[in-house]
Amino acid sequence: MPFSRRKLLTRAGIVSGLMAATAMLPRWFPRLAFAPDQQEDATRDVLVVVFLRGGADALSMIVPHADEHYYQMRPRLAIPRPDAPQVDARVLDLDGYFGLHPALASLHPIFQQKRMTAIHAVGSPHETRSHFEAMDYMERGTDGTGGLSSGWVARHLATLSRDSDTPLRGVGWGVSVQQGLLGIPSVVAMKSITDFHLQGNEKLAQTLMGSLSDIYKLEGEQHPLYHSANSTLEAIQLIDRIRATPYRPSAGVVYPSTDFASALQQTAMLIKAQVGLEASYMDLGGWDTHAEQGATEGRQADLMRELAGGLVAFHADMGNLMERVTVVVMSEFGRRVAENESLGTDHGHGGMMLVMNDKLVTPMVTARWAGLAPEVLYRGEDLPTTTDYRDVLSEVLQKRLNNQFTEEVFMGYQAQPLGIFG
Repeated sequence: MPFSRRKLLTRAGIVSGLMAATAMLPRWFPRLAFAPDQQEDATRDVLVVVFLRGGADALSMIVPHADEHYYQMRPRLAIPRPDAPQVDARVLDLDGYFGLHPALASLHPIFQQKRMTAIHAVGSPHETRSHFEAMDYMERGTDGTGGLSSGWVARHLATLSRDSDTPLRGVGWGVSVQQGLLGIPSVVAMKSITDFHLQGNEKLAQTLMGSLSDIYKLEGEQHPLYHSANSTLEAIQLIDRIRATPYRPSAGVVYPSTDFASALQQTAMLIKAQVGLEASYMDLGGWDTHAEQGATEGRQADLMRELAGGLVAFHADMGNLMERVTVVVMSEFGRRVAENESLGTDHGHGGMMLVMNDKLVTPMVTARWAGLAPEVLYRGEDLPTTTDYRDVLSEVLQKRLNNQFTEEVFMGYQAQPLGIFG
């Protein structure tokens, strides 16, 4: 498309102004991409994904307390049985075979109400023990093959139909958009709603808004930055409207003072504000416990308390809205069955996933369980993966998010239903 010299200089000046403003932004400022306007379906849940980065020890979180091999292979790290005498902290039984770590005790009533379930011995079919590779494969929704660059949540959003667009269809909480959200539809990364408007730097905000507005007006949709400029403006304006009224959780709910709980609280805020949020993605890191992992107390127990505290507050805050919200908790892989000499656990294979929703019909624990006898362990040392993580995610997408295109989301994978939602 030809430009006059004056128009070209004007365009270059606007872009330079935008680039200069953008260079001053925090790293967590939105990186947006966009999908065509489509048709909305009001029956869909909001998806909340919690990724436990570092490889959470599934055998300490959902403890197979009826398996003697568990106690033989973890003489110092095993969690005492539910009927263990003379101990203050022990497993909270779920079904007679599996139970919760005591640091997850606040989640026990939600399990008992059949509003939360654990899927055990679940994971990726790829055998890598690299954190980077395992997270990459799982967030892209693959088995470790193919050259996909988009994430499974992004492809899920891309296959849905909507009749209106919003800059907040998908939100990633942190300094950048998580791999699972990268792709075609509009997503935004933010550290917090409070900090979204450039941490109160009104001069910088005016510079950015002015440059974005100029691009929006200069050439309309013909400009290559039109969509990014327009939707970034919309995101800023929408967040400004939301934060104009301080958020008050439901009566009696107090969120813990952690970044993880803050992400859940602000997810609740966006859901209640009805701004078109469809997916919220957040991380809880620190699960790589090679040494000094601890049993009922220690590093991992502290992480479990943080996880449980945030989820319990979010569940209470949502109230009846939990019938329209599905929380999925996942990690890139589990840990080895045997403890190591450093009172920790090394990278393993099979892990666990948690699903929280008020429409569950599954037992408190779902497991195609092979046991922990040495002869059944993967490579002779890992919990075998008997359920593909895509089986869990596909059922969530189909049954709760009304997305029947899971083979497109997971690139041809034909899921085996688990019956989590009937």
